[in-house]
Amino acid sequence: MFKKIVNYCKACYDELAHKTTWPSRAQLTHSAMVVLSASLVIALVVFAMDFVFQHVMNFVYPS
Repeated sequence: MFKKIVNYCKACYDELAHKTTWPSRAQLTHSAMVVLSASLVIALVVFAMDFVFQHVMNFVYPS
C-alpha cells in the first residue's frame, strides 16, 4: 500500500516537472491583464444596470 502511494507521488512529480508546459512570464502577464480587464468591464456593466434599475424603481415606487 505504501509503495503505491510513493509511486503515485513520483509519477505526479514527474508529470509536473517534466511533461507539463508552463506559460512564460509574458503569457501569464497577458492572461492576467485580460482577466482583469474583463472583470472590470463586467463590474461596470453590473454597476450601470443596478444604477438604472434603482432609478426605474424610484420612479415606479416613489418614496
